[in-house]
Amino acid sequence: MPITYVPEPFRIKMVETIRLLTREERARKIREAHHNVFNLRAEDVYIDLLTDSGTSAMSAEQWSGVMRGDEAYAGARSYFRLLDTGRALFGYEYVQPVHQGRAAEKVLFPLLMGPGQVAISNMFFDTTRAHVELAGARALDCVVPEARDTRAQVPFKGNMDTTRLERLIAEHPGQVAAVVMTITNNSAGGQPVSLRNMRDTAEICRRHGLPLVIDAARFAENAYFIQQREAEYRDWSVRDIVREFFRYGDAFTMSAKKDALVNMGGLIGVKSDPALVQRVKGNTIAFEGFTSYGGLSGRDLEALATGLEEGLDETYLRYRTGQVAYLASILDEHGIPYQSPPGGHGLFIDAQAMLPHIPYTQFPGQALAVELYVEAGIRTCDIGSFMLGNDPDTGEQLRADFEFTRLAVPRRVYTQAHLDVMAGALIAIQARAAQVPGYRITWEPPVLRHFQAELEPVGVPHAAPLPG
Repeated sequence: MPITYVPEPFRIKMVETIRLLTREERARKIREAHHNVFNLRAEDVYIDLLTDSGTSAMSAEQWSGVMRGDEAYAGARSYFRLLDTGRALFGYEYVQPVHQGRAAEKVLFPLLMGPGQVAISNMFFDTTRAHVELAGARALDCVVPEARDTRAQVPFKGNMDTTRLERLIAEHPGQVAAVVMTITNNSAGGQPVSLRNMRDTAEICRRHGLPLVIDAARFAENAYFIQQREAEYRDWSVRDIVREFFRYGDAFTMSAKKDALVNMGGLIGVKSDPALVQRVKGNTIAFEGFTSYGGLSGRDLEALATGLEEGLDETYLRYRTGQVAYLASILDEHGIPYQSPPGGHGLFIDAQAMLPHIPYTQFPGQALAVELYVEAGIRTCDIGSFMLGNDPDTGEQLRADFEFTRLAVPRRVYTQAHLDVMAGALIAIQARAAQVPGYRITWEPPVLRHFQAELEPVGVPHAAPLPG
C-alpha cells in the first residue's frame, strides 16, 4: 500500500486553470515540437514536471514583500534585508544577489578556473558543467559508487567519493582549480550529501589548498535529509545544520529558484576572501547590474529574503519530501524502477531499466519523457546521455552514469490527485514498454543541446495514438 500522504501545511488561496488535451492532440504537439519537451507550449501541458526551478507557488508573505520592494538602483532597503538574511543563515561575509543560478556560475567560475585546469564535483549538473567548460576547464564527476545502483537503499548517495577525489587530485597535479559539492546531488537522482562527507571533503581540500564551492540550489532539502538520516544530527534544527554545513565551504553559488521558493533569483556567497569579493563585484557589475540589485528588481529581493526563511520550515520540508515518497511508494507496488531512496525535489525514473531495449545512443530518458507527455500530458525531462551531450574534445556521444527521466515536483503547486495521475501514467507506459521507440538527434546546438535539439523516433515503431 502507498505510504500515508503528508497533508499540505497550507491552504490554497488562488488557482490557475490547466487543461488536458486529447491524446491525438498531444501526439501532434510533441511531433511539432520535434520530440523535445522544451519546445512545447506550457499551455499544452497538463502537469509540468520539467523542473522545480522557478515554478514554486509563492506565499502570502512573499507577495506582500513584492509590494514593499525598494526599487532604488543602488543601496536599496530590500538588498540590505537580503544581505542580512543571507549572512545570518549561511555565515558568509559577503552575499551577492544575481538573477539565477547559472548567472552565479558565470560570475564566479571564470575567477576560479581556466584553460588547462579541471574542476571536480560529486556530480555536475548541466549548466554547472557548461560553465566549467565555458571557463576553459574540464568537469570531472566523483560521486560515490553506491549511487550507480538505483535499487540500493543507501541514505547519502549524493556523497563525494573521497578516495577517488584524492586519486584525481594526484592524477592532475597543479591542475585542479576547485572542488564543487552539489546539494542535493541532482544528476545522481536528487540524493543528499551527509555532513560527515562534507567535513571529509573539506579536509582534503584544505590539505591540497583547493577552494571548496557549494552548489547550494537545494540546501534546505539536503539539511532536512541530514536531520532525518544522519544520527549525529537528529536533534539539530534544519537551520543549525545549514549553518554547520556551509561552515566547511569557501564559497557558494545558488539558484534561489528552488529551495528559496521564488520564481527568479540567485546568490553567490564568499566566506572570507576580500580579493575574491572585489572580483565577484566586478563581474556582477559587468554581467548582471549594480551589486545591490544583481539583475533583480527590489520586489524579487524581498521575496527571496522571505523565501530563504520559509524554505527552512520543518513542517513544510516534511510535506515537501513526503510528496515524493508517496509517489515512490505507489511505483514500488508496480515494480517501476527509480533512484532510491526517493530524493527531495523529484523522482528519477530509471528509464534504462524500464526500457532495456533502447541503447544510450537512442536516449531512453528522453524516450520516456516523450511517452509521459503523450500518455497523460505530463512534461518531464531527460537526465541522461541526451542531456550530457558530446565529448568536448572528440565530439563523440558521452554515456551518462544514469539514464533517468526526472519528475521534478514544483513546490506548493500540485496535490495528491496530481501525483496519482503521474503514477497511473507510468504504470500504463510500463505495460507497453516494448513498443516505446528510441530517438536520434536531427539537429543540435554546440552547447547545452537538450534545451533546443530536434529529434525523431527510431527503432520500434511508435504505437498509433489511441482514441482520446
